Amino acid sequence: MRYAVVYDFSVAYKCVLSVPVLAACFYYRQWLDFLSVFAATGLMLIAEMFNTTIEALCDFVESGHNDKIRIIKDISAAATGIAILIWIAVIGAELNRLWQALT
Repeated sequence: MRYAVVYDFSVAYKCVLSVPVLAACFYYRQWLDFLSVFAATGLMLIAEMFNTTIEALCDFVESGHNDKIRIIKDISAAATGIAILIWIAVIGAELNRLWQALT
């Protein structure tokens, strides 16, 4: 995890965005909300790390252009995109809920 956060910007900035929301849910004792954000963040991080791993492995196996490798990378990126959409929906809903609780 440390390697992914240090060397993969897409993982790092998503962690930075998730931590304040997690902290706010924890602070306000919103345990179900905390678990929702935690699960969505975990899903997104797992997808990002698998995507990075698959792309690196594909580049290692085939350094030149290969249509099969392109398809594999596209499918991996699509799976990551779905996980990111779920993460954005959960983070957005929780931020909205926290904002309403504060005002």
